Order: sequence, then C-alpha cells, then structure tokens
Amino acid sequence: MARIALDAMGGDFAPQATVAGALLALAELDPAHSIQLVGRTAVISEQLHALLADPQFASVRAQRSRLSFVEAPDVIEMTDKPSAAVRGKPNSSMLVGLKLQADGNSDAFVSAGSTGAQMAASMLVLRLHAGLKRPAIVTNFPAAQKSVCVLDSGANVDCGPDELVQFAKLGVVYAEDILGRSNPAVGLLSIGEEAEKGNAVVKEAHQLLQSAGLNFVGNVEGRDLPNGACDRGAFDVVVCDGFVGNVVLKFYEAIAPFIMRLLAQAGVDQETMKSALKQLDYSEHGGAPLLGVNGVSIISHGKSSPRAIKNAIKVAVQAIDTRMDEHIGRRLQEGVGAE
Repeated sequence: MARIALDAMGGDFAPQATVAGALLALAELDPAHSIQLVGRTAVISEQLHALLADPQFASVRAQRSRLSFVEAPDVIEMTDKPSAAVRGKPNSSMLVGLKLQADGNSDAFVSAGSTGAQMAASMLVLRLHAGLKRPAIVTNFPAAQKSVCVLDSGANVDCGPDELVQFAKLGVVYAEDILGRSNPAVGLLSIGEEAEKGNAVVKEAHQLLQSAGLNFVGNVEGRDLPNGACDRGAFDVVVCDGFVGNVVLKFYEAIAPFIMRLLAQAGVDQETMKSALKQLDYSEHGGAPLLGVNGVSIISHGKSSPRAIKNAIKVAVQAIDTRMDEHIGRRLQEGVGAE
C-alpha cells in the first residue's frame, strides 16, 4: 500500500490540474494506494466537489475514500526565492507534504511547484543519504532505441568530478528499478568521444568513472542522445552537471512543438503528428525523481496538466514498489554491484 502526498497547490494550473490528476491516478492505480491532497483544504475540497460532478470522473466517485486532505495554509510561489521560502513558509503545502513522509505518515511526495524550493525542502526534511554530497534530478529522454535517463537535469549548476560519479551511481539504480534495465551502460556527456575531450571536470570524471565499477562506455556527445547509442553501443544513463542537463532538457521540450509546426505547414494531419511525437511530450513521463534524498520526492513540470500529474503519481508508486530509495542507500554504502 502506497500513500502519496500530492502538493495540491503546486504548479501553474493548481489546484484544478493537481486534483484532476489525482482523480485520474485513482482510476488507474491499485485500490490499495491512496492520495493525500496537501494544501488549503477549503479550496481543494471545492475543486474536488466540482470535478466529481463532471461526467468525466463518474467512474472514480466511488473511490473518494482513497483521498484525504492535509491542511497547509501557505503556498510557495514560483517567484519566491527557494531558500527564503523554505525557511519562511514552514506551513506551506510543500513543507507539510514532505514532513508527512519524514514522520512516517506518507510514502512519497509529488509537486509541480518550484523546483528549487522542492530540492531545498527535500534536503532539509528528508536529508541526503550518507556519503552523498548532492541530490540529482533524473529525467527520461526519448531515444530511437530506448529511453535514456539523464542526470543531473537541473538541481546542481556546478559539479565536481566525484559528484558526477555519484550521479552515475544514482542513475544506474534508477535505470534498474524504474526502467527495468540490467547492467545499465553509463555515458559521460562531453564535446567529443575521446577521453581527453571536455573541460577539466569532465576529463577528471572520465578517469574516475573508468575505475568506479560501472558499465562505463566513455564519453557521449549531444548528437548521441536521440539515438540512445554511440559508436561503442547503446547506453542507458548519461551524466552531466545540472547546467548542461537543463539546457539539453529545455531543448528537448521545444522539439515536438517545432516539428509539429513544420508538419502542419506541410499539411500533415494533427492527430497523426501527436501520435508520432507522443514520446517527446513531458506529460507522458509525468515527473522526475530527486535522487539521493532519504525518501521519494517527485518533481513535476510547472505547467503540468492533469495527465502529467497522474503520471507523476504513478512514477512515485513505482519508486515505492521497487524500493528504489533503499536500493540507492545500499549502493552508496556497499559500492557498485552490491545487492
């Protein structure tokens, strides 16, 4: 049984999108799972009542008992400075939702609110695994062969070589537990495949990764990401700092709308386009786990639709079911290959 705390006030389209996403999730999740709607109870309750009156949600009306409310009067806005908001708004939906997990009253937290605030709050409330310097956001990138997980995709702008190695270890666990990959192959994002290519951090990280006990395939280039493979074979995990990762992520997000405009100008049917480019839609993947904290913290896009929220909740359930957090703890403590 998984209890998912959802930041009902987080995101550009909250609370309508978050509450609707929770209802969509209930329709697809095992009946043993429940969702805790965290935020301003009166607002959430009003939104829930309106949605349940919609014929679209008729099938989940009987599942109402699987939803509960947790009062949190404050909201961390996208414009708030993350560190100041975490300190100054202890009763925000984000802090209250994370504390539920820290106190053993929930199993995961999902939010489409401020990424910076969620990272800071997760580190404060859940804390990092022993020996880990920083957490990392992992994002699934669609590729020709199979999806590739990239980390860090935005949590840490500047990283040291040893931190990139830790990210690789986190990514391997994610690829095993969430993507179902066996002995995941790891690539280091750089400007050339040769070991001597890249800045000082990347070159040193390359040397460290060679002796880290990972299935390391060496440097990969940006052009390799859409293929999910380089000249040395397919890869499952790509490591980079958060500055580079976030730039690549935002570029990926813009590709589908760009291609759709080009195809529309050529007269291609819109439904055909949407179907063909489905994997490039961030809402398909829902949320990105913040790896490295003691718990499950899922970061969703600020513009998350109900479908994106639903899929983020499903990612959280999968992380719980596979005990991914425990696996990460063992891997960091015992070394790569220890189970």
